[in-house]
Amino acid sequence: MPSAFSGFPPEAMQFFRGLARNNNRDWFLPRKSIFEEKVKQPMRELVELVNGGMQRYAPDHVNEPDKAIYRFYRDTRFSKDKTPYKDRIAATFPRCGMARHEGAGYYFAVSHKEVAIGGGVYMPMPETLRAIREHIAAHPGEFRRLIGGTAVKKLYGEVQGEQLSRVPKGFPCDHPAADLLRYKQFLFYVTLPPEIAADRGIAGTIATHFRAIAGFVDFLNAPFARKKKNVDARELLL
Repeated sequence: MPSAFSGFPPEAMQFFRGLARNNNRDWFLPRKSIFEEKVKQPMRELVELVNGGMQRYAPDHVNEPDKAIYRFYRDTRFSKDKTPYKDRIAATFPRCGMARHEGAGYYFAVSHKEVAIGGGVYMPMPETLRAIREHIAAHPGEFRRLIGGTAVKKLYGEVQGEQLSRVPKGFPCDHPAADLLRYKQFLFYVTLPPEIAADRGIAGTIATHFRAIAGFVDFLNAPFARKKKNVDARELLL
């Protein structure tokens, strides 16, 4: 069934502008129906549209809209910022069978300030980061080719993420991939004008950006994809 998405309506951007000035329950609750109808429902429809494209270049990352869309309510328990609502609506597309932050995935977000698009590994667990680094160490040339492709450079620039000041323990300082092994995150991320959210064409823009880093995301997930296949194979034998 084709997606009904035709762009975020003006009311969506008005909602976010108002929320930026009044991030509190007293303002939000009378406008919750506006959020549901003008922000969240279009987001569901956009995720469906994005999923349709991902069937061709990243089928293992297709995600149901209500699972893909992040919770709009902030967890303020351990934060100095006690504002209750997020300033954007966002969706993520992890690899099937993996948790949101277990491996690499895709992401986009919409607000009145920008449309953000990206992918990679944002907050990996230590064992996840170690496996990725070992994979890069074993295949440095392939990884450099993936992060240095023409489309990637044009759309995103350089790979992003926090870095250590030196090569991590367990890898030689003169390793051919020493500069890459220092990364604690592996990301491509870009922000675009918010106006593109008003048109159905935003789905094509997201697809273009996602497709450009599909090889990069697959590479980061390769150690875990192999492990999952081995586990599945053993389960079939039991």
